Amino acid sequence: MLKTLRIARRDRKRLEEIFSVTSRYGLGLLLARIGLDRTGSDDAGDGSSHSLPRRTRLAMEELGPTFVKLGQILATRADLLSPEWIAELEQLHSKAPTLPFEELRPIVEEALGEAPECTFAEFDTEPLAAASMAQVHRATLHDGRAVVIKIRRPGIRPRVEADIRLLAHIATLAERGSTEAKRFGPSRMMRQLADAMVEELDFTNEARNADRLRTDFANEPSVVVPEIHWEWTSETLLVMDYINGVPPSNAQALVAAGLDPTRVAALGADMVLDMILVNGRFHGDPHPGNLLCLPGNHIALLDLGMVGYVSPRRREEFVSFVQALSTGSPAQLADVLTRWSVGDDVPADRVLSASERLIARHGSGRLVLGAMVTDFLGLMRDERMTLPPDLLLIFKALITMDGVLSKIEPDFDLTHAMRRSSFRIAQARLSPEHWAPVLQGVAWELLKIGDDAPRLIRTAIRRLEQDRTPPASSPSDRSRASADIRWVAAAIVSGAVIMAIAPWFY
Repeated sequence: MLKTLRIARRDRKRLEEIFSVTSRYGLGLLLARIGLDRTGSDDAGDGSSHSLPRRTRLAMEELGPTFVKLGQILATRADLLSPEWIAELEQLHSKAPTLPFEELRPIVEEALGEAPECTFAEFDTEPLAAASMAQVHRATLHDGRAVVIKIRRPGIRPRVEADIRLLAHIATLAERGSTEAKRFGPSRMMRQLADAMVEELDFTNEARNADRLRTDFANEPSVVVPEIHWEWTSETLLVMDYINGVPPSNAQALVAAGLDPTRVAALGADMVLDMILVNGRFHGDPHPGNLLCLPGNHIALLDLGMVGYVSPRRREEFVSFVQALSTGSPAQLADVLTRWSVGDDVPADRVLSASERLIARHGSGRLVLGAMVTDFLGLMRDERMTLPPDLLLIFKALITMDGVLSKIEPDFDLTHAMRRSSFRIAQARLSPEHWAPVLQGVAWELLKIGDDAPRLIRTAIRRLEQDRTPPASSPSDRSRASADIRWVAAAIVSGAVIMAIAPWFY
């Protein structure tokens, strides 16, 4: 394998490390399946009693943040991978040993311009948490507010950049050497990975995500997003409010904290549906570790490095998908699936058949989201239909949140939440904020017509003067001249009207 990769010398050491780990976990056969030469031994010294999916997950965790992120992306691909793989990859954690603060101090002092003991009234050198990309410490501002400080680990950027270069090269080889691997779209997946990693390396992106989500929920005080302290936040350092709450791991813990599991579940469902269907921006991984329940049955969103975006078109498609299930319409569902699987060349009768099977199992009545999504992605996998990555992230967020809700309120019915969401979607579409950009676009186009009116008038006059021909001119010529006059008149009137009303939209 090393001989087939023409890798720059700067990356060769990391490549040897990668293959050393994969060999130790006995992943040679997996590499062969995706078209790469086997290297090293298949003796799974660090996982001989484990299944291939588990050995893969363990190897990814050992290899660090780039491979953990790759595994998290693969965990969304239930349209390609079997449930055993998905279940294992969903357990990926970005874990790493804690570092003594003195190893992080140069990064903190460079970012702050001074020692943290000067910037903060109190600074705890003992870490609160640690992951492969960052370490978190607590501190107190001079005004008494408690904050957490996320510090990027030293040397992590060049390591991630080397991983991305190597994985992109491996993806190209896999695409050439294996039909099975090609179906995964490895090169496209590597571009998705590179974008995600570059964004997460710069902590200002996570800070902006927090600000945007806080703005989205400005009118919903029950959803809390920690405030970012921009005066101390940079690419390598993130400072935000510390929030103390209860993770939504089970109903008993919420009740013990004086919270109502039913109200928390309803808020959680409304929150995630609003993020996806109304706001078009959502937390990409709302698992219990990234959520906290607060007094008053509020919910706080944490760890906003992975945020997904939903285009208006995709929102319309997802609403149609849910409507097709709730009304039991196979034709409507097949239409949505066809749009989602463009390029797969699956015959229309098979798409319709898959739609009929899904509606027979989950259409009408109470919608159990986890079972429906699992079944839906299984059908897509069986029919060899590939879903767009952004759509898969939506399904992953929904099914993750559904899992959280089922733990704190086992009888929670998501169909009621979706009905409530439909009213909020309609309300959003009728709001001035929704229509203002549309009307501004129309006004702008008509203003351009109005601006063109003098030129059109001059052109029409010249045409009329040129068309003053003897009476022998044909009726069609006279008809064209009349059409020109009508067009000019329409342009003048439209331009005048729009110029009069345009200030209303600016």
